[in-house]
Amino acid sequence: MEHIKLWQNYKNNNDVISKHSLIEAYIELVKIIAGRLYSNYGTNVEYDDLVSYGIFGLIDAIEKFEIDKNVKFETYAQIRIRGAIIDQLRNLDWIPRSIRQKAKTVEVAYRKLENQHGRNATDTEIADELLISVDEFHSLLQQINNLNIVSLEENLLEGSIKNLSGSKENTPEEILCGQETKQILQTSIELLPEREKQVISLYYFEELTYKEIGAILGISESRVSQLHSKAISRLKSKLT
Repeated sequence: MEHIKLWQNYKNNNDVISKHSLIEAYIELVKIIAGRLYSNYGTNVEYDDLVSYGIFGLIDAIEKFEIDKNVKFETYAQIRIRGAIIDQLRNLDWIPRSIRQKAKTVEVAYRKLENQHGRNATDTEIADELLISVDEFHSLLQQINNLNIVSLEENLLEGSIKNLSGSKENTPEEILCGQETKQILQTSIELLPEREKQVISLYYFEELTYKEIGAILGISESRVSQLHSKAISRLKSKLT
């Protein structure tokens, strides 16, 4: 483990100086995560604010990390940092209620049509269900994109934190429900249209930005945003 002496001094002796040194040692991790999220939330929040929220997550990670567990601190810290940022964004409630209502309407439309037809609904079918044009539907997907990112990231982060923390407080029922939800999510991702599945994989598992994903797939950032919003709306309708 990197900075082992600092970790030992802090955990064994509660040495404040070592704690501050650990914060300085891993601050770059906060900046990387904040930068990635800023690429998507930049029109709604300042980069420095995201870094500030992430620092609280880093401090929390340092305080709760157990050095004798077989987990890399960077892996644990990334989840805590991202969680702190997402949690603060949710608390700020910076997404208008009208956007939340629109996202719910899209989710309901996907659930209705895909249950009815037993397959992925097309853009034209969803637009017809919403009584709008396909172009208006694409514009709507752009509007609800940020909300969808926050929504799914919260679910993914909650599960990741529980898995890494190894909490013994979860009841058998909670464990079973968590496993069932994970299985439904995995199955639902596999059933997504190919382009949407690629976007989900590249964004959440490869941790690429919209710009990077667009370069790989040969499409614009706005198109990546649309594909992402459609994928999340489908996934949320399945989880509901």
